[in-house]
Amino acid sequence: MKRGYIHVYTGNGKGKTTAAFGLAVRALCAGKSVYVGQFVKSMKYNETKIESLFERIRIQQFGRGCFIDKNPEAADIEMAQKGFAHCTDILTAGEYDVVILDELTIAIYFGLLSADQVIDALERRNPTVEVVITGRYAPQQLLDMADLVTDMTEVKHYYAQGVLSRNGIDR
Repeated sequence: MKRGYIHVYTGNGKGKTTAAFGLAVRALCAGKSVYVGQFVKSMKYNETKIESLFERIRIQQFGRGCFIDKNPEAADIEMAQKGFAHCTDILTAGEYDVVILDELTIAIYFGLLSADQVIDALERRNPTVEVVITGRYAPQQLLDMADLVTDMTEVKHYYAQGVLSRNGIDR
């Protein structure tokens, strides 16, 4: 039986979700199945179009949008909790080879989920499932549990000069 590893892509730099979707493409091209649960996000970004290109991928969103200029509301908490319960079932079932929990650490940071909930679900997952968790502010206990941690550090970014997203390239 193969062992699935836990990856965490965190940090304040760009590319966490992009790296996770890159890993998804590699897995799909190797004949694996992929599930992506996106927390906080509500828009269909360009990367979500991958569902139309591959049969063995499922993407679901459990959010109403980012919290850049507002605090989460009860509806945000409810969506995250229900979404995470669904993702926990998927992790346990082992139906997918790779499970990506995109922006999960943001959901923890904003109190939509607890780190203990996430750790418990990871401990109870089917041991063959490879898990990728993305988002800024990953809690230390999640970093300690992970087999692979990548810290995306922003060194320089044109957003700092007020350049808006170039749809299709940045997002």
